[in-house]
Amino acid sequence: MTMQGIGAEHATSAREEPAASRPGGRALVAYAVLLVVLAAVAAASLALGPASLSDAGLRATLLTLRAARLGAALLVGAALAVGGVVVQGLFRNPLAEPSVLGTTAGAALGGKIALLAVELAVAERGIRGLPPEMVLPAGCLAGAIVGLGLVLALVRAPGDLLSILLVGFLLSSLFMSLGSLATSLAQERWELGRAVVAFALGGLSGTSPRHVALAAPLVLAGVVAAWFWGKPLDLLLSGEEEAASLGVDVPLVRRFCILWIAVLTAGAVALGGNVAFVGLLVPHALRPFLGVDHRRLIPVAALGGAVFVAACDLAARLLPARGEVPLGVITGLIGAPAFLVLLARSQREAERG
Repeated sequence: MTMQGIGAEHATSAREEPAASRPGGRALVAYAVLLVVLAAVAAASLALGPASLSDAGLRATLLTLRAARLGAALLVGAALAVGGVVVQGLFRNPLAEPSVLGTTAGAALGGKIALLAVELAVAERGIRGLPPEMVLPAGCLAGAIVGLGLVLALVRAPGDLLSILLVGFLLSSLFMSLGSLATSLAQERWELGRAVVAFALGGLSGTSPRHVALAAPLVLAGVVAAWFWGKPLDLLLSGEEEAASLGVDVPLVRRFCILWIAVLTAGAVALGGNVAFVGLLVPHALRPFLGVDHRRLIPVAALGGAVFVAACDLAARLLPARGEVPLGVITGLIGAPAFLVLLARSQREAERG
């Protein structure tokens, strides 16, 4: 069926459906539910923690630190969820996700190299080192672009899930090995080694308001740009040849989607380190209700990802443990089993088809 036929069929069925059951109505319901949950999670994040807000002398400081951490969680979740939507549209595969493709590992490697290179360069010249939040976004952006660019260059068929997973796994392994090498080189300087190890472990415990302010433009620019590229991504779902026949400049769309996926991943990794599976789970949870229209899905996914990561970060802070559980551990414990279920379901559908 052509895209015009699908659109006509969708319009006819939309007139027959009640307003609340249409994609637009379901989007409004999703917004309302997510906003209520977000308000509850935000209130809990500001109110709960190892220190009490009853101390008037510490209240302002605690609220500032918790607000920065909450803002970072919201930005990380929004960036990863929107990045997942764009990756899935670009590869025309609902099981694609930035961390599965090696983009997250590439961003993490870029961040480590940036910390290492800048700190060593300024040390050689006797200049005071730059704050980590000043160099991390640039390094993460470069690493994410390299990672995703390699995937696109090595995968000949964008819809081939096995090739995508294999290339992504190999690149992730390579990037993690290089990251370990960078970490070992950083151990020669105590402060640099401590900063690199903390960045590798991930989490939002050390987030400052300046850190959030520097990474926020990457995330916001990526989300807005992804929304503007929503229509070409919709047409790409029908296949590159048909999209090209409808006037889509496929190579241009691919290049810009690579850029904005890298921007979103870089912003997320610069703030929270390696936080996996958000871009896989959130779009999958929302797509059955909202459909595949990217301009409808992207803003709701941004809100859903923000809520999910903020809730996971709250759980990481409140779990009864000696130290704080890394955020990536929480999202991984939820995301890995869910990904296996989705992969098994996809294989069963392919066998039946």
